[in-house]
Amino acid sequence: MHIPTHIAIIMDGNGRWAKQRGLQRSDGHRAGTEAARAVVTRCRELGVRHLTLYTFSKENWSRPKDEVRTLFDLLTTFLKREEKSLKEQGIRLKVLGEIGDMPLAVRQVLKHVMRQTADCSDMTLNLALNYSGREDILRAARALAAKGAAPEAITEEAFANELWTAGQPDPDLVIRTSGELRLSNYLLFQSAYAEFYFTDIYWPDFTPAELEMAIRDLNGRQRRFGRTGDQLDGE
Repeated sequence: MHIPTHIAIIMDGNGRWAKQRGLQRSDGHRAGTEAARAVVTRCRELGVRHLTLYTFSKENWSRPKDEVRTLFDLLTTFLKREEKSLKEQGIRLKVLGEIGDMPLAVRQVLKHVMRQTADCSDMTLNLALNYSGREDILRAARALAAKGAAPEAITEEAFANELWTAGQPDPDLVIRTSGELRLSNYLLFQSAYAEFYFTDIYWPDFTPAELEMAIRDLNGRQRRFGRTGDQLDGE
């Protein structure tokens, strides 16, 4: 099985998973945290070099305040609990998004774990937090403008170097759970040539076995990047 270099996941369906079972939405988010832990570990075992998880979008601030508080509490608990494991597995933590708007306690834990794992080089775990794909693009454009970049100097590479994912390859595979068929403002520039895998499974039920199924599905596709299948067959 060929392992993609970069997998990005939209972890969707925690609330519906909980409702289906007569539980609170917070229970669904808690179960989703355990699913994330298992997927991170399996990606590391398989040799995935970059894993990006859509953890909290800018639009998520419009959710009920209690739910937002629960999400941040779970994130803080997860990071504190997993810091040692991340270091042992050689996983570097990075954040994609504006962390300055998040609660102080969350910012402190994020910065601490990022410092502690800064030298890890076996895998990069990106948490898209307070993230917006459109804002990511606007930030890059503003950064280039602030530098006074000449039009001919604004290349794809120069633009990519101003994104939150600077220095990392674009995702090969974008996975979305829960049956929704949209990107939801996620890695818009970076996903231009990604392959997409949609599943009806709610995120808390997305197991390492489901992850491997998605990778096998990717292995059965031909990524042409604008070329024809005949061109690729002739290589």
